[in-house]
Amino acid sequence: MKQIMDGNEAVALAAKLSRVKVISAYPITPQTTVVEKLAEYVSNGELDAEFIKVESEHSAMSACIGAAATGVRAFTATSSQGLLLMNEMLYVASGLRLPIVMTNANRSVSAPLSIWCDQQDSMTVRDSGWIQLYCENNQEILDTTIQAFRIAEELLLPVMICYDGYILSHTLEPVDCPEQTEVDAFLPPYHYPYALDPDKPVTMGAVGVPEYYMEFRYLLQKAVQGAKAKILKVDEEFKKRFGRGYGIMEKYCCDDAEVMILTMGSLSSSARDVVDNLRSKGEKVGLVKLKSFRPFPTDEIVETLGQSKAVAVLEKDISLGYAGGLFIDTAAAFANTKQAPLMINFICGLAGRDVTSAQIEQAVRETQKAAETGEVKEKVRWLGLQEKLVEE
Repeated sequence: MKQIMDGNEAVALAAKLSRVKVISAYPITPQTTVVEKLAEYVSNGELDAEFIKVESEHSAMSACIGAAATGVRAFTATSSQGLLLMNEMLYVASGLRLPIVMTNANRSVSAPLSIWCDQQDSMTVRDSGWIQLYCENNQEILDTTIQAFRIAEELLLPVMICYDGYILSHTLEPVDCPEQTEVDAFLPPYHYPYALDPDKPVTMGAVGVPEYYMEFRYLLQKAVQGAKAKILKVDEEFKKRFGRGYGIMEKYCCDDAEVMILTMGSLSSSARDVVDNLRSKGEKVGLVKLKSFRPFPTDEIVETLGQSKAVAVLEKDISLGYAGGLFIDTAAAFANTKQAPLMINFICGLAGRDVTSAQIEQAVRETQKAAETGEVKEKVRWLGLQEKLVEE
């Protein structure tokens, strides 16, 4: 059944359909209406769950850790400074292998204070051991949130679903909403094999002494890297049941592309339109939309982008002092390969600044020129920068 809803409501409905048992969250723009809707579901009896009101995002993640450790399905949502405030506990959740699901409405981080969208917040915690999946539209948000519970619980790893604040969180779109019985058939009841029991008290997690800590980190690294196969398997089963699938990345017009665009999230929709326009003019341009940033699909990235002459990496974040996080990981993927395409990193859309089709086409033109000349004069470029404000 199709319903018109914004991205935040899509998250709340997906969590409800997934039969979460504990919701713990602290309100923060632009995520707040996710937990408001879940609170409404609990209050009116539509969802049999415990809603825990806490004093901060740090406490919200702490409550989810406790809930997941006792064997119940736990969920939270956050954004921006809230995600950074719970940073300490993100590492605890992944280190203890707790299958918590969290949605993050991507928002820029302070200072300057901003409530608008970019992906700096989730990029900042990319090393925390959480699976990170990025969504392009509200349908993908709902579907990915449902999938995330199964991925998390079968891998015993926490999963973060990222989607652009306001651009998706507050924009209404038609969403195909599955029936409860369909979701129940896809997502079985949660059973945590190591649930804490007050009748059998134990200490959860070994002390990270030098004799053991490296091995714990190694095993966590192998688990996150190995999550790719599970993400693909769950997505394929979801597609068979519901008719929609996303994989770990989408290749669009890539078979003969000489120049490709690489991006994540809602920016993919704008980039796809640009590709269509340029293709209509006979230009060999393609798009790769990355869904799974963690685990990073190195082999697939190298295989696909390696067919092109040059790649424009468009992203809404910056690793200050170097380049964008997506560009850094993509460039690293080509280390020790025989032939890597030229790459230009385009930083754009920070704090909700519009990214126009003209700007995306500009990025393509610069990348095409690099492909023709075999030279990149400036590795990192900023799209839509107001030059007069940054002149020295």
